[in-house]
Amino acid sequence: MNVYDSSRMADILRPLGYAQVDEPNDADMMILNTCHIREKATDKVFSEIGRLKKHKEAKEAKGEKMLMAVAGCVAQAEGDFILQRAPVIDMIFGPQTYHELPEMVLKANGNERVVNTEFPTVTKFDSLPEEQNQGAAAFLSIQEGCDKFCTFCVVPYTRGAEYSRPVDKIVDEAKRLVDQGAKEITLLGQNVNAYHGTNIDGKTWGLGRLIEAVAGVNGVQQIRYTTSHPRDVDQELIDAHRDVEKLAPFLHLPVQSGSDKILKAMNRKHTAERFYEIVADLRSARPDLVFSSDFIVGFPGETDQDHEDTMQLIRDVGFASAYSFKYSARPGTPAANMTNLVREDVKAARLLELQNLVTEQYLEFNLASVGKTMSVLFERKGRKEGQLQGRTPFYQAINVPANERLLGEFVDVKVTEATANALVGEVQMVENNIKQA
Repeated sequence: MNVYDSSRMADILRPLGYAQVDEPNDADMMILNTCHIREKATDKVFSEIGRLKKHKEAKEAKGEKMLMAVAGCVAQAEGDFILQRAPVIDMIFGPQTYHELPEMVLKANGNERVVNTEFPTVTKFDSLPEEQNQGAAAFLSIQEGCDKFCTFCVVPYTRGAEYSRPVDKIVDEAKRLVDQGAKEITLLGQNVNAYHGTNIDGKTWGLGRLIEAVAGVNGVQQIRYTTSHPRDVDQELIDAHRDVEKLAPFLHLPVQSGSDKILKAMNRKHTAERFYEIVADLRSARPDLVFSSDFIVGFPGETDQDHEDTMQLIRDVGFASAYSFKYSARPGTPAANMTNLVREDVKAARLLELQNLVTEQYLEFNLASVGKTMSVLFERKGRKEGQLQGRTPFYQAINVPANERLLGEFVDVKVTEATANALVGEVQMVENNIKQA
């Protein structure tokens, strides 16, 4: 989501004469777009401000102006604190207000310090300019915010209530992205499968139906979506995995814990058994579907048995990838006031055990891919000369010796090697692929 937001900020600033640059040395504006999910996010922001402010000071020493801004969820949550502690910052604005950047820039250029962390009554999507070229793999934001209020999470407080964009706006944007060269579209939302957008006939659509509509856009070859919540997996979405061939066979579905006691303390409002049922239903609809998930270890009150329940869920379900973290309190969340905390050394040991297990599963899944031929979208040049990088339909990173002419194309690739982190492959039927390109 932050990658998408950053690109949209660039779109907004472009008519003002700004263009993105790779280095901060002589920039006219620096924006730190922040996320509040991870531990010590605010500390990292201040560290980055300290690293970057020398560029602002050097430019101002020459009598030139450089604006410096903090955007995103840390700005939303800690705006006043940042303003007080970092006088070098000119603008602070949350994720729902970046469409107001032109007005903020005007004020900041007039030497007024700007703090904009309101939740506007008019959605930012109504005020954004048309997006610029994102390349062959494009993001399309369809939903923002969250009403779930998991006890560990700051998203409802920094992104606000759930909001879904109208169907026609999303389909129109998908068409524009294709016109700019997009072949794969990833539908984005903090709680993407809670999507409940209104169609032009006034009827409300869910994510499953929206996926069908986006798949019907001429030129869209593959669709992904992230991030989901188990509570919002409905039959329509399950049917989409069965019926929409363009929907990639990969689903990121965070479960967080395999213990019902911990899930209740987290306010997840689903049980481990319900998660098993959802996985079974989805695999029945799409037998080759693979899963990724999120796990938090060491949540307040987590016992050895609770941790073992999570380990057993991982063994039972099997994951192609996962994100796992030690619990850390987020100020302002209910869990921050919980007692019965887990010791840091216990958290670390549990996290290591969990990560070792999922790494074994990654490797097993990747090794099973060796010898298979898959359609890969080449997104960028590889680190090695003459190499391109892409992802398989199952979201595995793959490196392939290939001609640059194939950048931005779907190409049949045979997998030749595998590690837990990535695959290596070779292009199949090169001549046909070049003709298609």
